[in-house]
Amino acid sequence: MTKPTGLRKALADKFDEELRFFRGWIDKPKAVGAIIPTSQITARRMASVIDPASGGLVLELGPGTGVITRAILERGIAPERLISIEYAGEFVERLRADLPGVNFIHGSAFELDAALEPWRGQAFDSVVSAIPMLNFPVDDRVALMERLLDLLPPGRPVVQITYGPSSPLPAGRGSYGVERLDFVMRNIPPAHLWVYRRPRA
Repeated sequence: MTKPTGLRKALADKFDEELRFFRGWIDKPKAVGAIIPTSQITARRMASVIDPASGGLVLELGPGTGVITRAILERGIAPERLISIEYAGEFVERLRADLPGVNFIHGSAFELDAALEPWRGQAFDSVVSAIPMLNFPVDDRVALMERLLDLLPPGRPVVQITYGPSSPLPAGRGSYGVERLDFVMRNIPPAHLWVYRRPRA
């Protein structure tokens, strides 16, 4: 008995996505935080911090194969409201083909001003980040977080995935507060989700 065509296609797409992710990890291990794409459960949990009714832009860092990008779109964000910065050029090409309308930028999160120049002065609602923060010096992480929070109204979140048990952004090193959003066992490896925000006035 053969499997339905739709199921075969879904399995083929999943295999293709994981193969592309693994190739990206082999080529640029410092730029990719895990060897398997983020699970859909984790992606939806990360996207849950977004307020679709705010009207603001959403910034995604490190979309990889687009699992979290799709969760953001499912959350109710129109493609043109989503700006997604990806360091690996091969991922960007495929993302643009798979998810037309999303503003995919080939660049580095650590060169944020250049990447976001076309949206200078526009309002952002939140930031969803899957960049491997632990691969970078603490001072660089803190500086990036401060710049990300400059884009957001007080109280609005930056959500960050990590695979270590502690926050990749230490408390007391910047103007942000730190809170644990979730620990997702159904991810390989299990994922810790952290939220950073500046207090409301």
